[in-house]
Amino acid sequence: MGEKLKYGIVGCAGIAEGKHLPSIKKLDDVEITAFCDIIPERAEKANKEYGGAKGKVFKDYRELVKEKLDAVLVLTPNSSHCEITVAALQAGKHVMCEKPMAKNYQEAKAMIAARDKSGKLLTIGYQNRFRADSLYLKAECDSGTLGDIYFAKATALRRRAVPTWGVFLDEEKQGGGPLIDIGTHALDLTLFMMNNYEPLYAAGTTYHKLNKDKNTGNAWGDWDTDKFTVEDSAFGFVVMKNNATIILQSSWALNTTDVREAVTTLCGTKAGADMPKSGELVINGVKNGRQYTYSPDFKTGGVAFYDAASEKAADVEARTFAEAIRGKGKLYVLAEEAAVVTKILEGIYISAKSGKPYYFED
Repeated sequence: MGEKLKYGIVGCAGIAEGKHLPSIKKLDDVEITAFCDIIPERAEKANKEYGGAKGKVFKDYRELVKEKLDAVLVLTPNSSHCEITVAALQAGKHVMCEKPMAKNYQEAKAMIAARDKSGKLLTIGYQNRFRADSLYLKAECDSGTLGDIYFAKATALRRRAVPTWGVFLDEEKQGGGPLIDIGTHALDLTLFMMNNYEPLYAAGTTYHKLNKDKNTGNAWGDWDTDKFTVEDSAFGFVVMKNNATIILQSSWALNTTDVREAVTTLCGTKAGADMPKSGELVINGVKNGRQYTYSPDFKTGGVAFYDAASEKAADVEARTFAEAIRGKGKLYVLAEEAAVVTKILEGIYISAKSGKPYYFED
């Protein structure tokens, strides 16, 4: 196996504990040797649990990137994604940055420029691409089963599941609410399936309808009405340069029973595809003059697809990044693709504020 890859973690809070650290721990050829958090106790805790208390602990990411590391994972609030990623790349480290890539398109472009200058790898944490249903659908799209995909819906809807911890409700640190938090996953998945990254214009609306509610019935308890400065729902209408249309629906607290997150609906000239919910897929079309639908069985796994019961999407994501660093595979999430997701989200927010469609210049 050779020498283990050495990782540094910047940001040891929820997304680190819930996603990245457990997945990295399963990799035999990777060790985490540096932990950083503005709250030292969180870094200390992560070091004990995932570094065997042998790693170094930092409060300032500028010190961590000076360490002898192969890669840095940026798992901080959205407002600091760009600066930390650029610093790590400039220090000669490969980088995985959590989604969304950045608060705005300008920052995303700066990250790509730093990557190009460094010659290192940069990927973004869109783990939903690695789900079994997503991998299967991507293969169908790439093989031409759906034909020309000209209409799609990107959906990320919660009924009453507003995250009340961390800085999720802070517009300055996050750049937005459900649109940039969970809508970003649905949009990334949709653009990836369509293989279409050329937006023409976007029209959007954002709502602050439930921010001041009390006795909310929220999954994680009532939110602090004074701190809830981001939108509770956001919707977008996106037209691509080839005239394809995407409808984006995102909400943390919508009065609906149609609760689905990080899923897409695709309509092509030959067939269509629906994800009733994450992990499920229905293909529809016409064959021999008859309409048909079929649903692949993802419980049994397969040669090209992963059994969700035995390997989580986050685990596949972590392994894919490590293999790319070793030159044994390629990145599955390209920074250029993630930057377009950020570009469109920014366009929707700008449109919502202006009340007019936002046309993309490049």
